[in-house]
Amino acid sequence: MIKITFMGAGSTVFAKNVLGDCMVSPDIGAMDIALYDIDAERLSDSKLMLDAINRNYGKKARIKTYLGVEKRKSALRNADFVINAIQVGGYEPCTVTDFEIPKKYGLRQTIADTLGIGGIFRALRTIPVVLDFIHDMEAVCPDALFINYTNPMAMITGAIQRASSVRSVGLCHSVQACAGGLLVPLGMPYDEKVQYKIAGINHQGWLLEISRNGEDLYPEIKRRSLEQGAPAYDRVRHEIMHKFGYYVTESSEHSSEYMPYFIKSAHPELIERFNIPLDEYPRRCVNQINEWNHRRELLVNQNKLEHTRTHEYASYIIEAMMYNRPYKLGGNVLNEEGLISNLPRNACVEVPCLIDASGVQPVAVGALPPQLAALNMTNINPQLLAIEAALTGKKEHIYHAALLDPHTSAELTIDEIISMCDELIEAHGDWLPKYH
Repeated sequence: MIKITFMGAGSTVFAKNVLGDCMVSPDIGAMDIALYDIDAERLSDSKLMLDAINRNYGKKARIKTYLGVEKRKSALRNADFVINAIQVGGYEPCTVTDFEIPKKYGLRQTIADTLGIGGIFRALRTIPVVLDFIHDMEAVCPDALFINYTNPMAMITGAIQRASSVRSVGLCHSVQACAGGLLVPLGMPYDEKVQYKIAGINHQGWLLEISRNGEDLYPEIKRRSLEQGAPAYDRVRHEIMHKFGYYVTESSEHSSEYMPYFIKSAHPELIERFNIPLDEYPRRCVNQINEWNHRRELLVNQNKLEHTRTHEYASYIIEAMMYNRPYKLGGNVLNEEGLISNLPRNACVEVPCLIDASGVQPVAVGALPPQLAALNMTNINPQLLAIEAALTGKKEHIYHAALLDPHTSAELTIDEIISMCDELIEAHGDWLPKYH
C-alpha cells in the first residue's frame, strides 16, 4: 500500500483530476490518501467528492483529511508521494494586491503568476510555506517524491531544490499541450507520428524540434502561420516564433508579460494588435468564484460521480516508480549537472525527464540556440533573485528581482519600481515574512 499526500486539497477540481486518476488507474492498487488544507469547508468538499469516486471505482483508497498547520506532519508522515497544489493568499487579498498596486504605477499584467511583479510576490509568499512542507518531509517522509504543481513553478521548485535534498520535480501542463496546440489550428495533423523536443524554463520552454515521419515541420508551420495568420488567441507566440525562430510552450497571454515587447503604455495599440487580455487572471478568478456553487453541486453531492483519466502526469509518475515502467515527461529540475549547458547551473530548467523506479532522471539537452538562451536569461535573472530574497530574507533582493524583470523594467523607472515594491510589501502584511 502506498501513501499519497495532497497539499492544498481544497483545490477540489484539481484534486479530482490527480487523485481520481490514481483511483481509476488499473495498476495502482490499495492506497492511503491524506488530504491536507487550511480551509475546512473546501477540504470537506474534496473528501465527499473523492469518497464518491472511490466507492464507484473499487474502493481502493482509504481517504483521511488533515486540517490546519498542527496536522501537517501527520498528513505527511510515511508518505511515498506528496503532491503540492496550494495557493497562498488566494484571490483576495493577495492576487488583487498583485494586480491593483502595479496598476497604480501604470504597470499592466495578464496572469502574473509566473514572472513579473505579480509572479515575484506570489513566490515570496509561497516559498516559505512550501519550505515548511519540505522541512516536515525531511523529518517524517524523507524518501518521498515531492511533486510541485504550484506557480511560480521555476521559483518555487528552484528554491526547494536549492534548500533541501528531498527529491522533487515541478510539473506544468504547457509542455504536453504545446505541439498539438501549434499544429491543429494551422490545419496540420497531430498524432503519434509527430515527434518533438522541448527544453528551456517553465512557461518559456522552446519547441526545438518538431517532425512527422522524419520530416521537419517548422517550414510548413511558419508558411501557414504567415499565410493564414495566427489564431487570434495566439498572436504573441507566433510573433515570437517568426522573430526568434522557435515556438514557445506557454500561452500568448502568459508570454506577453515575460518579454518587454507587447504590453507597453507608450504603445496601447499593441494590446489590440496582439489580442492581449489584460487583467485576465483576476477575471478568471471572479468567474470561477461565481460558478463554484453550480460546479460544487456537480462534484460534491453526486453519489454516482464518474471520472475519466486525465493527462495529468502524477498518476503516471506513480506507476512508473512503483513498477519500474519508464515514462517520459517534461519536468522542472535544477540545472546543476549542466543539463542545458548555456544556462546557469543554479537555475531551475524544464527538460525531458525519464521516470522509473530510480525516480526522476533528467536528460541532458546541450546548448540552446543563443537567442533562446538569452531570452531565458532575462527570466532567470529575476527568478534567481526572488529565490535569493526568499532564502536570505534580504529585502534588497526583492528590489533586484523587480528591477531586472523584463516587463517591469521596460515600463517603470528605478525609483518607481522600488516604491512599488515597498507598497506591495506593506500591503501583503503578514502574508510575507519580515525582510531585513
